[in-house]
Amino acid sequence: MAETIEKLDPNFRSQTLQGGFVYQDLYQLKEVRVSGLFEGTFCRMDPEALSGIPSEGLQQLAWNTAGATVRFRVPGGRFAVRMELRFGGDLPHMPRTGLGGLDVYCKAGLDRTFHACFRPEVYGSRKVEGEVNLPAGEEEVLLHLPLYDGVSRLELGFPEGIVPFAPTPRRVERPVVFYGSSITQGGCASRPGNCYTAMISRMLDCNTWNLGFSGNAKGEPEMAEYLSAMDMSAFVCDYDHNAPSAEYLEQTHLPLLRTILTRQPDLPVVLVTKPDFFHGDIEENHRRRDIIFRSYLWARERGYQAELVDGSSLFSGPMALDCTVDGCHPNDLGFYRMAQGIAPALERVLN
Repeated sequence: MAETIEKLDPNFRSQTLQGGFVYQDLYQLKEVRVSGLFEGTFCRMDPEALSGIPSEGLQQLAWNTAGATVRFRVPGGRFAVRMELRFGGDLPHMPRTGLGGLDVYCKAGLDRTFHACFRPEVYGSRKVEGEVNLPAGEEEVLLHLPLYDGVSRLELGFPEGIVPFAPTPRRVERPVVFYGSSITQGGCASRPGNCYTAMISRMLDCNTWNLGFSGNAKGEPEMAEYLSAMDMSAFVCDYDHNAPSAEYLEQTHLPLLRTILTRQPDLPVVLVTKPDFFHGDIEENHRRRDIIFRSYLWARERGYQAELVDGSSLFSGPMALDCTVDGCHPNDLGFYRMAQGIAPALERVLN
């Protein structure tokens, strides 16, 4: 009988937990900062507002913790996490580390460095746990929560007598809100920290709020009203993919933008067209891009702060589709290219 990979290569073995931590519920730790979730919940939208959005899919996906972060400082750099997933599912083309994993980064500001990723060790399991010993002298922690699963409970463990301190303030504390499709939500990044919104949050040292809803971000008037009431430093509109047709996109894109800017005329906006431009119906993709370009012109002609990111430039070149896992959803290379293309536009409007 063939040996398991864990026996052949010890680097694939699960972490052996040492214990010795006192655990507390995330929301009982006053100095810990949570971003991208409605206060006191693991929902990306106000749970009471969900029933007003005419999409049962969105009502479920709002409980996926895509883009949510937890930040704190821990004296000595030693702590542990225990997390219970809400759904415990799996996808055939997305790693479990991205779908239901939790990323650990250390350092602060623009120097944040990946340290570890904890994930369900067994197919179908909802249990995620791990222990962390940061490099000597490091105390700042950033956690990226799962992209395509939710969290029922998250506990942080610290050695006896150790309490977490507030993290270093971010350069941009008011969140940048991203609204978009499965790509925005993070499908199919290998880790939560590798979706493009998370990369941008570290590139620009800004809080972000990920409202990517896989297959269910369609620019409905009710969603436009919800977005327009959010307190944000900038808005990134990236739902091209979820519009069923170019005609539908034309019926919803400018009205959504108008609703938001009428209520928040000083809000900077970045409009993004689909990155897999050279996949599928190219003529249809041209029509979609033209529709979003007209929304951009409408905003600029009226004096709004607007930037346009042409998605056809993000996955360009002979390796364009190598940026995806299926011709559509980005892999880590694709998300890196998206972050590299969108971050400069966002930085311009933030500045």
